[in-house]
Amino acid sequence: MGSNDAAAVRDALKELSSAERARHHERFFQTQPGGYGEGDRFLGVTVPEQRAVARRFRALGPPAVEELLRDPFHECRMTALCILTEQFERGDAEQRRVVVERYVANLDYVNNWDLVDTSAPKILGPALLSEYTGSGTPELLWTLARSGHLWRERTAVLATLAFIRAGVFVPTLELADCHLRHPHDLMHKAIGWMVREIGKRDREVARSFLLKRYREMPRTMLRYAIEHFPETERQSFLKGTAVGVDRPAG
Repeated sequence: MGSNDAAAVRDALKELSSAERARHHERFFQTQPGGYGEGDRFLGVTVPEQRAVARRFRALGPPAVEELLRDPFHECRMTALCILTEQFERGDAEQRRVVVERYVANLDYVNNWDLVDTSAPKILGPALLSEYTGSGTPELLWTLARSGHLWRERTAVLATLAFIRAGVFVPTLELADCHLRHPHDLMHKAIGWMVREIGKRDREVARSFLLKRYREMPRTMLRYAIEHFPETERQSFLKGTAVGVDRPAG
């Protein structure tokens, strides 16, 4: 396999394709006019199959990976991101730098929620965390968060999952504040999910954040955020009576 052999990856994916699955994925990812995935195209390959192909081709060179990232078919882009993730996790400092550089340069093609969720917490988040000085939110995350572009905004939020796993909550909470009134439910879900992840590690931090903001949060965001709270407390938030709520253990 040559370092530029993106065609071999495409062929491997096409061998696994299914027209029926492709039609299902097009509906699921809202590729219709006006949908968040408008115009996206699918081969009909399952995620486990894509990951298996990525493992086979994890030594693919940067030009070929970049070619796949710009492919019109969703599965080619996903497989490219899985390859980048493999290369980032296995690479030395220079290899990781190249992966992150290619990733950021091609963010326009990380253009659906599953593509973001697969890559941002595993590539961009760890890269920024490794350089984190312990003060505020990295500037690149602010740039993405303020871009006015749904997928870049979600990339910023999902990248903070790496910070959360390291016990660093400030970037997530600052970006959550930035997007508290975001118009799209895919951002509501992303922010609620990240606040929930904080709550799994430090419920008091999540609770304190929510108590000051939950009345202005979109309902979906709130539901995601409090999913693992005790039932009585969840109901207090949902009913709008959580100020001064009893705080059961756990």
